[in-house]
Amino acid sequence: MADDLKQDKTDALVATVKSVLGTVPFAGPLLSELVGNLIPNQRVDRLTNYVKELEARLSRIDREKIDNALRSEEGIDLFEEGFVQASRSLTDERRKYVANVVANGVDDETIEYSESKYILKLLQELNEQEIIWLRFFMVPTIGGDEEFRGKHRNILEPVPAHLGSDERTIEKASLQDSYKGHLEHIGLIRPHYRMDRNTGMPEFDKFSGKPSVSYRDLTPIGRMILKQIGFTDYNNG
Repeated sequence: MADDLKQDKTDALVATVKSVLGTVPFAGPLLSELVGNLIPNQRVDRLTNYVKELEARLSRIDREKIDNALRSEEGIDLFEEGFVQASRSLTDERRKYVANVVANGVDDETIEYSESKYILKLLQELNEQEIIWLRFFMVPTIGGDEEFRGKHRNILEPVPAHLGSDERTIEKASLQDSYKGHLEHIGLIRPHYRMDRNTGMPEFDKFSGKPSVSYRDLTPIGRMILKQIGFTDYNNG
């Protein structure tokens, strides 16, 4: 009985989403049949918002490109991955990122569908704070990009920590370092280390014991992700 109720709930959710898709004038009829293959217990409100975002982007793309995508196994796989990630996304902003990646994957003839799906997989590994930090490194110079930095000051404001700092300050500083460390680990930003002019060796941070970073910048794949999710220039924040 429990399994039957669970299946009924899933069927109802899928039917609702497909109904919403059916009312979307452009992308809906093309995509509604994909929904039934998604993960169970999807969130209708999240997918509804995502469909609207995707529709706005697909409506600007040549219909033949969309038809080609839906005739391709890799193209269908990209659409399905977008639905799965949208169903798990907690914010409208994240759903916009996903819709941008999917639409760009369909529209940009220089990008393979598999590359767009890889971008989605990398995006899935990033939390909201890490995306903001990645966007920060688009314009890492001192005094640059003031509007974006002011908007996200609570995340980007450096947390100075030293041996005498209280526990909460140390935790916040460690989180900031962890965000940047994760971006480095998956190859989206790269560090440039301070070098001792006398020895030619890297200098080390006295607090962390790690090589001291002079500055960081985006890698080509980091810049590509920002472009695909919609950050085409530093004024877009």
